[in-house]
Amino acid sequence: MFRLIMFLLVAVLAWQWLWPAQTVALGPGVMAGETPIQQSIGDREAFMLDDYRVTPLADFSIRAKLLSRKSYFLGQESDLSPVDFALGWGPMSDEELLKDIEISQSGRWYRWRTSNSSIPLREISLNSANMHIIPADDSVAESIDDVIVGQVVDLSGYLVRVDADDGWRWVSSLTRQDTGAGACELFYVQQVRIVY
Repeated sequence: MFRLIMFLLVAVLAWQWLWPAQTVALGPGVMAGETPIQQSIGDREAFMLDDYRVTPLADFSIRAKLLSRKSYFLGQESDLSPVDFALGWGPMSDEELLKDIEISQSGRWYRWRTSNSSIPLREISLNSANMHIIPADDSVAESIDDVIVGQVVDLSGYLVRVDADDGWRWVSSLTRQDTGAGACELFYVQQVRIVY
C-alpha cells in the first residue's frame, strides 16, 4: 500500500512538472466589476448528497476572475469539494494590479503576499476569497474542471452547511468581510459559465 501511495504521489508531481497548469491572460483593467450577490433564503430544506446532509444557507452568485485553483484528494472535505477556487472581483480582477501580488493555495487556505500594492491591503481581502466548490452534479463538475486560471467565470448556487452522521460539520462563511479560519465560502455550485 505504501508503494502505491508513493507511486501515485510521484506520478502527480511528475504530471504537474511536465504539464504545468494553463493560465489565461486578459490584459489590464477590471474584468469582473460586480460584487458577489448573496440573498438570504430563510429555512430551506436540506438534501442529501452521497452520505452528507447539505443545508442551503443563502442564494449566491458571483462573476469573478479565477486567481488560482487547488485540487484535493484526501479527507472528508474532498469527498464533497474536490477543488478550491481563489476568486477575485473588482480591483482583484485587474491583471495590472495582480502582477504585483503572489497568490498561493494549500491546506484549504488561500494566501496572498505583496510588497508593492497600488491599493490598500484590506481591499485585496475584501475583493477576493477562497471558495470550496461542491459541484451539484457530474456536468457541473466537468464544467468546473474546464475553468482555467485567469479566466472570468459566472458561478451560481448556494452557500451551504454540510453535516455527516458522525457529527462532522463544514459551514460556509456568509460574509465577504471576514478573513482567517472560517472565512471561506462553502459553495454548492449549480451553474457554471466561462465569460472569457
